[in-house]
Amino acid sequence: MNFDKQSNISGFLAEGFNKKKNFKVFTPSHNAGVSSMQKLAKIQCMGRKPWNEIKNVNAWMMSAETATFMKWGGLGMVASELPESFNEVFGSEHNRISIVTPLYTGNTGKKSASFDGSVYCGAEGIKIELKKILATRIMFIPQDNKITKYETDFYLGTFNNVDYIFIANDHFFSINPHPDNPSTQDGCYVLNEHDVNEVERFAFFSKAVYVLLKHCCVNKNLQYLIPNVLIANDWHSGALAGLCKYNTIMEACNHTLNEQIARRIQNIPIVHIAHHLGYQGWDYPNTARLLNSLYEHNALCVLKNAKAVKNANPRATNTLIVYDCYNQASGSFHLADRVVTVSKNYMEEVSKELSFGFDFRDILKIRKNQRTFFGIVNGYDKHLISPNPEKIAHLNNYFQEFNFKVYDENSLNNKLNNKKECIRLLSKIATDEKYKQQVIPLIDIYQFDNIAKLAASADKIPFICATSRLVEQKGYDIAADAIMKIIEEHKETKQEFPIFVLGGAGNIELYKLLQKLKNDVKEICPKAAERIFVFRGYRDEFAYALQLAADFYLMPSRFEPCGLTQMEAMAKGCLPIAMSTGGLVDTIDDNVNGFKTEVFFSDGIRVYGSNLQAQSLKNNVNAYAETLLKALHCYYDDHELIKQMTINAMKKDFSWTVSDGSVYKYYNLFTTGTI
Repeated sequence: MNFDKQSNISGFLAEGFNKKKNFKVFTPSHNAGVSSMQKLAKIQCMGRKPWNEIKNVNAWMMSAETATFMKWGGLGMVASELPESFNEVFGSEHNRISIVTPLYTGNTGKKSASFDGSVYCGAEGIKIELKKILATRIMFIPQDNKITKYETDFYLGTFNNVDYIFIANDHFFSINPHPDNPSTQDGCYVLNEHDVNEVERFAFFSKAVYVLLKHCCVNKNLQYLIPNVLIANDWHSGALAGLCKYNTIMEACNHTLNEQIARRIQNIPIVHIAHHLGYQGWDYPNTARLLNSLYEHNALCVLKNAKAVKNANPRATNTLIVYDCYNQASGSFHLADRVVTVSKNYMEEVSKELSFGFDFRDILKIRKNQRTFFGIVNGYDKHLISPNPEKIAHLNNYFQEFNFKVYDENSLNNKLNNKKECIRLLSKIATDEKYKQQVIPLIDIYQFDNIAKLAASADKIPFICATSRLVEQKGYDIAADAIMKIIEEHKETKQEFPIFVLGGAGNIELYKLLQKLKNDVKEICPKAAERIFVFRGYRDEFAYALQLAADFYLMPSRFEPCGLTQMEAMAKGCLPIAMSTGGLVDTIDDNVNGFKTEVFFSDGIRVYGSNLQAQSLKNNVNAYAETLLKALHCYYDDHELIKQMTINAMKKDFSWTVSDGSVYKYYNLFTTGTI
């Protein structure tokens, strides 16, 4: 069957409908189903639907990424660690979270995954034995606009006491890249060999989960899987809320879904976890095709009645599109029973500031006021990030000629040893091209200098690093400007200029900016420039060694919804010097286990700090330079304070399961609807 581009008699949306700015919606209706759709967003956002108390949690967590099988960022860490921790703590009381995720296969060059029919080897090299539980066909419309039913298989396996439901479909979940795939996109975000982009891939993922839910309700062999909570991990599964809340109404009205089953799916509470609101799943050219693929013959009716909760933003009057563009996150923000973001302070930012909340600021403000929006800091298993014998042994084996040592808050002398070793490592990389190619072959370095002689006085020299991605968010330009500001002061003192090691994978322009920093410092103070190391690329062992050595970690972030790097640094006694934004505010105690700016601006507007401080500091560069200088003065003048702060940082435990840890807040949310 061909999707008719001109006609919507069938209930499909006409291609290009969103180009018509006078597209009519929200006509009053006497039809009970249509009327309920128009009211639904308001009911959901304002929490007017009572939360049915759940005694035993049986949740599905839908996630495009998992740290176990397809790791790309923080949301993948949450997808693996939250279920593992939850099942560990509450499993004996018959509470459980299972993970639903795509079964990716293929090779991007950096990530590869394979499946032989019984054993799946994910992109992180971990294997799991799987059993097929369902084979079905799912309708979706590809780019040629021919309605197609795709063979889709569902598999079940268990890893680390977590049940995984994998969805297998080669067309959507192949990660073999298309020739036109941008070099910046990798892993599960590639434009794949079948010309499927990330938004289409995860729209299909949401629909596949919806189809599985319906099968579980009618298939006696699958009924044990039926969840009583659905956890949508970021925008990737954002389309699920519209399918569960809207499409069930339409299918029941059209008698294509049993009314009892429709009501059962509608009543499963959906908890949407929002990581960074800048990522929403936009796709303007494919707006009609994606909505038709998701809602099929109901697409026109659903869209016409997908009325948003009243808010001040004329762009967000419809729950499924923002202005005239398909937006996958929008459905969850409007229709989920609860929305969670990954720190309390980021919740405040996105519900107050347009630069953080974007088109959803007003909706999230309503949700916060009505207690359907919460901030819960991401957990992080401390054992994974603190210095431990296994990782240190691996490091020494990898770098061969160096002797890094295990340390904790009670043995900081070993941290000084690691600082000396890292100074020697940087110097070895600077002087031995063959060794450099052996240990960090894919990392570009810029004019590394031999500073081996500084190892003897390492206790007097601040060592400062940053190994985050080279992207605008991380504020490397702010750090560069701040470093230039402290150069003049250091010219007038006899204090040792710090060692700076700055870089990561990402933007070539930011790498050039860091190169310029070194060149500019060289013109002013050549000896200081020798201590600035700039690189582009990433190697886990290299980043780990730097944090083992460093006294401070730079985090001049423009935004940081939660942040994991500051947790990693603190666990190694590397004190963060951070901008006061997002989760950095919630996880760093100023002058106790790190340093934070006294003020923070976004788009020139004060977001954090007092008006008086804002008037004095004027911008983020000044604020960050002041904080960097404060940290350095503490290092030079108050060794005991820095030692105590280092001990405090290493004692800090962000693990999910610590007393009053995040896993308990999620348990309260799932069972009662509040934290």
